[in-house]
Amino acid sequence: MSLSEGILQWLVHRIIFKLTVSRKWQDVQSKVSDVVLGKEKPVEESTPEYEKMKSYIFELEDHLAEAQKHAYRLVKRHRELGDSLSEFGKAVKLLGTCEDNALGKAFSELGAKSEIISIKLQKEAHHLLMSFEEPLKDYVRAVQSIKATIAERAAAFKKQCELAETIKFKEIDLNKYRLTRSEKLAEAEREYEMLKAEGEEASRRFDTIVRLMNEEIVRFQEQKTSDMGLAF
Repeated sequence: MSLSEGILQWLVHRIIFKLTVSRKWQDVQSKVSDVVLGKEKPVEESTPEYEKMKSYIFELEDHLAEAQKHAYRLVKRHRELGDSLSEFGKAVKLLGTCEDNALGKAFSELGAKSEIISIKLQKEAHHLLMSFEEPLKDYVRAVQSIKATIAERAAAFKKQCELAETIKFKEIDLNKYRLTRSEKLAEAEREYEMLKAEGEEASRRFDTIVRLMNEEIVRFQEQKTSDMGLAF
């Protein structure tokens, strides 16, 4: 290689190096500026399907809480009414013992009927408890579990994106070291391979969470449909 060719090659390498460093520095400056000014965009998954699913879960949580509240009140009302009728029946039967004629018999019969109705109300309260209130509690727990998975999915997505960004910058460093034939190249290549492996693991973890979450929602909907069918 002639001296002029060597100088030309050196100049090309220097230009590429400066452009690479400049581009990286501009990216860093932009990120720092966004953080300082509060313009940094949150790293969030925002596909239409995912947004629709999140909206469904959060709305479902609100509706379940409302339904659970009314189911609790309904069960409580039946129990209280049953208890009141039972006490009323006992009182009326005692009143009947004070009368020896037809009035006493009527009081006794009224008391007996009140106690029978009381037992029916208690049974209905138990049926409502097992058919509605308890399943609703299970649904709330299931929704809470799905919400926890949503948070886990968000964290996994964020980590995946951050690693991808780090890998991109590491590639810039690698190109710089290769162009300058730096002694840091070997170490940078090892770090790059480690980051790539970590990034691949993060992607696999994210995909696993997405799959498990979809399965969890399907199971929840199937169980909900089955329970409602049994209730009616």
